Amino acid sequence: MSRTVTTRYDVAEHLRTPEEMAAYLEACLEESHGDAAFVAKALGDIARAKGMTQVARDAGLSRESLYKALSGERTPGFDTILKVLLALGIELHAAPLRT
Repeated sequence: MSRTVTTRYDVAEHLRTPEEMAAYLEACLEESHGDAAFVAKALGDIARAKGMTQVARDAGLSRESLYKALSGERTPGFDTILKVLLALGIELHAAPLRT
């Protein structure tokens, strides 16, 4: 009988294009229900897909502090979020709530 081998799913391995990254963040924002740490984790997934070292450099942050900020275990400051979005090439937009 053969053994089934499983591996942990890593969404960062499937975020290949800027459009996929933006769509993933959009979906996470919709599902977050105001949980900033959840959104930060999603940004961390995108940053890992793009290359954490380069994103940290482009955001003007150390790689270690970026990993901590986007771990999902804490809520980073809004200034950090804005720096990371800029480094990722993702724009933040506002729209009225859909009811």
